[in-house]
Amino acid sequence: MHEYAYPRPALTVDIVVMTVIDTDLKILLIKRGAEPFMNTWALPGGFVQVSDGKDQGEDLQAAAHRELSEETGLPKGRLFLEQLYAFGQTGRDPRGRVVTVAYYALVPSDLVPMVCAGSDADDAKWWSVANELPDLRLAFDHGAIVDRSLSRIRGKVDDSDIAFELVPPSFTIAELREVHEAVKGTAYDPGNFRRRFMRMQRDGVIEVAPGKRTTASKPAKVYRFAGRSRV
Repeated sequence: MHEYAYPRPALTVDIVVMTVIDTDLKILLIKRGAEPFMNTWALPGGFVQVSDGKDQGEDLQAAAHRELSEETGLPKGRLFLEQLYAFGQTGRDPRGRVVTVAYYALVPSDLVPMVCAGSDADDAKWWSVANELPDLRLAFDHGAIVDRSLSRIRGKVDDSDIAFELVPPSFTIAELREVHEAVKGTAYDPGNFRRRFMRMQRDGVIEVAPGKRTTASKPAKVYRFAGRSRV
């Protein structure tokens, strides 16, 4: 085997974990338990495992799933996880030359109670994007990573079924509309959204699910995304 003669920057993965709680879009942050930026809020993430031998370590997706599970307690492989962007500007990490590949993950509200801080984090907390995040200074360049992830999901929520990943397995029309509103940060006209919802049902994207949801006024019909199920 030839000796590797090129400089190697360190490689990390960072994950922007999002959910909607009580009609509010939130991002999960951990309080760092070690330097640099000890006691500062940051995104879940860590170094990709590598090796100098024949086995070169883990791939990026595996590293992202592992870090997400280790630092939050969320089940490995159960969440929507998509690669976002690579951040490699010099000076982003005071320890040396570190490139990070950022991901974003979406957590349905029924899995939120499972979140707990990992072994190298002092705390894990959901932060409101609209009401708390603007006043929070994050470690490293994590603020820029969060901004890019918000831009990505807001650009996709109206043109894809990505909102499925933020609702329970069955949901009402109002609950799905509230997810759209939380992500976009703007109100939707209920009548227009209902008509759009009905078109999605006619097109086979959404189907009626068993049971009903008890609301303040009357029982509401529940739906699910057709052909999709969580493992």
